[in-house]
Amino acid sequence: MSSTAMKKKVLLMGKSGSGKTSMRSIIFANYIARDTRRLGATSKNTLNQVDVEHSHVRFLGNLVLNLWDCGGQDTFMENYFTSQRDNIFRNVEVLIYVFDVESRELEKDMHYYQSCLEAILQNSPDAKVFCLVHKMDLVQEDQRDLIFKEREEDLKRLSRPLACTCFRTSIWDETLYKAWSSIVYQLIPNVQQLETNLRNFAQIIEADEVLLFERATFLVISHYQCKEQRDAHRFEKISNIIKQFKLSCSKLAASFQSMEVRNSNFAAFIDVFTSNTYVMVIMSDPSIPSAATLINIRNARKHFEKLERVDGPKHSLHMRMR
Repeated sequence: MSSTAMKKKVLLMGKSGSGKTSMRSIIFANYIARDTRRLGATSKNTLNQVDVEHSHVRFLGNLVLNLWDCGGQDTFMENYFTSQRDNIFRNVEVLIYVFDVESRELEKDMHYYQSCLEAILQNSPDAKVFCLVHKMDLVQEDQRDLIFKEREEDLKRLSRPLACTCFRTSIWDETLYKAWSSIVYQLIPNVQQLETNLRNFAQIIEADEVLLFERATFLVISHYQCKEQRDAHRFEKISNIIKQFKLSCSKLAASFQSMEVRNSNFAAFIDVFTSNTYVMVIMSDPSIPSAATLINIRNARKHFEKLERVDGPKHSLHMRMR
C-alpha cells in the first residue's frame, strides 16, 4: 500500500475558545496543560486564504495523520460551509468536533455542528465522527455525569444518520489521552493483527499486561492483559506521567529510553520497542529476573518492526523466548 493511500485526513473543528488548539498542542506538540495559556486562537493563513493550521503526524509504518485544525471564529466557520466547503470536507477520515461544556452559545454551537455533518454527508459519508465535550474540569464534580449524559444524548440524536462517539475531556486530567487514544486506535490499519501478536508476546513471556505506546505522543495504541486490573484509567495516567517525564529529560538535554519500576507486588518495564513505539511490560512473577524480561523485549523488536510495515507479509509471533 502506498504512503499516499495511508494518509488520513482528520478535521479538528469547534467554536473559537473551545480548546481545540490547546488539546492538539498537548497531544502532538509536547505542551503541558499550564503552557497552553499562552496559545492564541487559530488565525487566518493569508498565503492559502484558508483559516486552518495543518500538521502531519507520522504514526505506525506508513500511517500519517493529516490534521486540519480549523479556526472557530464565526467568519471562518461560515467560510468553511460556503466557498471552502469542498476543500475542507472532501476525503475526510475523521471529524473531531470540540464543544466547550460551559459555552453560552450552545444553540449556535449545535447549528455549526449540524452544518459540519451536512457537509460530511455530502463529501465524506464514510467519515467517523467524534464529539469531545471539553473543559469538564469547570463543571462541579457531582454534576459531571449528568451533564455529559444529557449532552451525549443530544449530540447522538443530532448526528443521525451518522454515528457519533462522545468523550468528556479536560486538559488537566487523563481524559484527553483516553479520547485521543480511542480515536487514533480506529485509524490504525492493522490493529487487529497487532493485538493478536501482542497477546502472543504477553503469553509467551508470562506477563500480566503489555501496553504499546505511540512513540511521539505516548498514546496507547494497543494492549493485552492477562490479569484483571483495578484502575480503569491506568493507561491514560501512564501516558500522561511518562510524557511529562520525557519532557523533563529533554529540558536537561537528556533522552528518555527506558525505565524499570519495581516493588513487592510487580515490576514494570518501559522500553523503546520499534522505531514508532514504546512497550510497557508488567510482571508479577518474582521468579522471572529483570534481565530475562529485557532480553525478551529485545528479541520481539524485529518481529514487531515487520508488523508496522502494513504493506508487508502478515506474520504471527511464534518466537522462542528466554
